[in-house]
Amino acid sequence: MRYANVILPLPLEGLFTYAVPDTLLQRIRVGVRVVVPLGKSKTYTALVAELHDNAPEGVTVKNIIEVLDAEPMVLGSQLKLWQWIADYYMSPIGEVFKAALPSGLKVEDGYRPRTETCVGLSQAYQSPQALQLAFDMLRRSDRQQKVLASYLSMKGYDGNNTDNEEIALSDTTITRDELINESRATPSVLKALVDKGILCMYTREVGRLNSGLPPCPDKLKPLNEAQSAAYESLLSQFTQKNVILLHGVTSSGKTEIYMHLIQKAIDQGKQVLYLLPEIALTVQIMQRLQRVFGNRMGIYHSKYSDAERVEIWQKQLSDSPYDIILGARSACLLPFQRLGLVIVDEEHETSFKQQDPAPRYHARSTAIMLAHHAGAKVLLGTATPSAESYYNATSGKYGLVTLTSRFKGIELPEIQVVDTKDLQRRKMMQGAFSPALITAIRHALHRNEQVILFQNRRGFAPMIECRVCGWVPHCEHCDVALTYHKNLNVLTCHYCGTVYRVPTSCPCCEESDLRSRGYGTEKLEDAVMELFPDARVARMDLDTARTRSAYERIIADFSSGKTNILIGTQMVSKGLDFDKVSVVGIISADGMLNYPDFRAYELAFMMMSQVAGRAGRKGHRGLVLLQTKSADLPVISQVVANDYQGFYQMLFEERKAFGYPPFTHLIYVFLKHRDDRMVEAAAQEMGRGLRQLFGSRVLGPDKPAIARVKQLNIRKIVLKLENNISMKQVREYLRSLQSQLVKNSRYGALQVYYDVDPL
Repeated sequence: MRYANVILPLPLEGLFTYAVPDTLLQRIRVGVRVVVPLGKSKTYTALVAELHDNAPEGVTVKNIIEVLDAEPMVLGSQLKLWQWIADYYMSPIGEVFKAALPSGLKVEDGYRPRTETCVGLSQAYQSPQALQLAFDMLRRSDRQQKVLASYLSMKGYDGNNTDNEEIALSDTTITRDELINESRATPSVLKALVDKGILCMYTREVGRLNSGLPPCPDKLKPLNEAQSAAYESLLSQFTQKNVILLHGVTSSGKTEIYMHLIQKAIDQGKQVLYLLPEIALTVQIMQRLQRVFGNRMGIYHSKYSDAERVEIWQKQLSDSPYDIILGARSACLLPFQRLGLVIVDEEHETSFKQQDPAPRYHARSTAIMLAHHAGAKVLLGTATPSAESYYNATSGKYGLVTLTSRFKGIELPEIQVVDTKDLQRRKMMQGAFSPALITAIRHALHRNEQVILFQNRRGFAPMIECRVCGWVPHCEHCDVALTYHKNLNVLTCHYCGTVYRVPTSCPCCEESDLRSRGYGTEKLEDAVMELFPDARVARMDLDTARTRSAYERIIADFSSGKTNILIGTQMVSKGLDFDKVSVVGIISADGMLNYPDFRAYELAFMMMSQVAGRAGRKGHRGLVLLQTKSADLPVISQVVANDYQGFYQMLFEERKAFGYPPFTHLIYVFLKHRDDRMVEAAAQEMGRGLRQLFGSRVLGPDKPAIARVKQLNIRKIVLKLENNISMKQVREYLRSLQSQLVKNSRYGALQVYYDVDPL
């Protein structure tokens, strides 16, 4: 008997064994999808991971119901990558399968190809004589005659055939909608022609993917002297290193170097994966790449419909896959048949780390492992490297290439620090705006230039507060204050999504003096329109850019000058290039600097440097106004001086002294339960078990900053492990402890999960 070990798209550990019926033996193979029973009545789309002849002992093995594919839908190299993700990030492989495969490729979700209805001339009327009879039949219906004449015209028929010839029509396909639009007829008129047997209608399958224009390699721009030197250095170092960090200041022209490397890979018959952290970035980069590579490039990210993602997946398995895939995090899970180069642009971005749901993988690390399995090279590009990548590059594990000058001689922006604590004390702040920022915005608008205002908090205000007793509304399900959204006039929890009505009075003291505290992007938008009534203002955050079309519209309007002030969260800091931006305002750096996390200064430095890099144009130095109450912090002066080396040296000294990455590995262990006492007891028990092996490497358990989400109480344990420790043994021990806990009936509903290399 033949058996198959399959992966189920469920949060279950390991593989599941099913028997292969004789009727399916010729069709079964590793990588195909199969339909299998589970439990008494459910069926799932599973994936064959292994085939063997070893009958499981002591269990009744069910049969596979059906094989869905003639050819594998998942390549062997992908299965290896999935297993690595499951092992390294301590996530069931079923969750990796579920995250990787588009939903439409699972039977329970289904995928339907897109079709369109087309129109043809019936066989009986494809001679000039028969066609003349058709027009005679229609002499009392001008509208039907017009539709038939329009069809023949669209097919290129000129009426010059002799009586004995079959009429000559072009191969052009005419759709029903095209014919109706051309003839300006109603569907009922067309239906009448079909009912009479003169025209016929049929459906054909059409892809959802845009075929695009042919590639134009001649549009590839030549590199300048600094770019050429970096390009040659990259090629040289790739002979020795598989991963290289390209550290180039903002606007140094890294994308042009990427494009030359892509062309070289394509010329060698290789595929390229180009990863970006945010969907918003794909709009600008896509346009630049399509001008050169045309229809050789495909795009893949979560804002595409599931059907589009299914078709890209299928195309990547075909005989003519895309040579280039441009996409966000999930694109590294696509099939690649001949991968040669992986580019991870803005490699420092935290958006590359998947948070919820599992698997909590980092796309940068996953891409490096993907390239390792394929024998491909990896280029990490950024103006502000992550601590881990910079350490790996400076210690020799990765190659390192630097670009220190901006493209076309554009100067780095002037950064002015504004001490808002002093201004507020002297009552010189106008809401969130300092006098210097108001003046700079006014001058930029007068010169017909553009402004970006950065505030890393969406909504109207972080909270509302009773001015009498200090009451602040909190979410009923989460341990977090509610955010006020003025346009919708609601309070929203940004953790569970619950929406609440805005109270008219305080439930504690019954006073009605409720006021908003702090500034979100929505409140900034109102303030800007009040200060600058003639300005054309746009806002880019999760509330305004939830769809792909919304992203594209906001960016296109700002690029074309339809709007001249763009207010946004971290979306506006991520590698966007706008020619007319001369002023950038960082409304408040303090929220980033005061965040309770060991990465706070690193993330703040990167974000402020990145958003500052949006300012500047040829012949005109940009201006950045950095507003903060902590003007004397060293990190502020390092941002102003663009002092990367000084910042990283200080950072590494602190991290080494306190045992944080890149000098250690971190694993966060999270426990969740509805009963707070139960989760506390379970966390203490697991903490004791961890200390038996790891001793002082264990921190906690403690309550995290947000200790309750969706009515589940949370505890967190931190493991700080030396880089040379056996992570395989660590994971095995953690799994063993977890297994012991969940077997205890006392902790029946306990959830335990892990965040490896957390951000």
